[in-house]
This record gives sequence, structure tokens and C-alpha cells, in this order.
Amino acid sequence: MEPATDPAASGGPVLPLTGKRQATQRVQIGLVGLAAMILLVGLASIIMRNAQQNQALVVPEAAPTVAVTPPKQPVSDPLADAGVVPDMSTDTAMAAPAGETGAPPPADP
Repeated sequence: MEPATDPAASGGPVLPLTGKRQATQRVQIGLVGLAAMILLVGLASIIMRNAQQNQALVVPEAAPTVAVTPPKQPVSDPLADAGVVPDMSTDTAMAAPAGETGAPPPADP
């Protein structure tokens, strides 16, 4: 049997691809790259869809299971409790007419 006459195997010079062979190789490389991109996009789509489905099924961690009602505290005025604001007696509040604030009336020009 006769040995293969591959130039690269025999140590001879490797000739560059020309014409039809070069075009065929470029098309093959392009198709392999295109197939790889389609596979990557498909895989990413599957992963994202699976993540969204899992997230929809997960119970939120911060959601309380029972509605908590805060204890009702009596309404108080902290400034009055500290003694900063004087208590107004009900007699003084009733004696003043509804529209007056106790300020002097404006001067007429």
C-alpha cells in the first residue's frame, strides 16, 4: 500500500487554501458559529424560563403568616407630657370666638 501524500504529514510546505476550498471552509466555519450561537441562545432561554417559573412558585420569605396588629396606645402629647407646652383649660378655649386666634387685628391703611 502507498503512504498518504498529505503535504503537512510529509513535512512539506502547507499551501494556503484557494478558491472553492477556501470559500467552502469559510461557509463551514460560519455555519458552525451560527449553530453554536443558536444553541447558546436556546440554552439561555431555557434557563431564564426555568428561573422565572421557580421564582413564581417560591413563597416570599418576608411575608408574615399572620397579620400582626400593633397594640393600641392612648393618644398623648409628648410635649405636654414633658411640660414644654402649657395645658389650655377648657374654659379658655370656650371663651374665645371660633374665628379669633388671640392676635391683634391688622391695622387699616
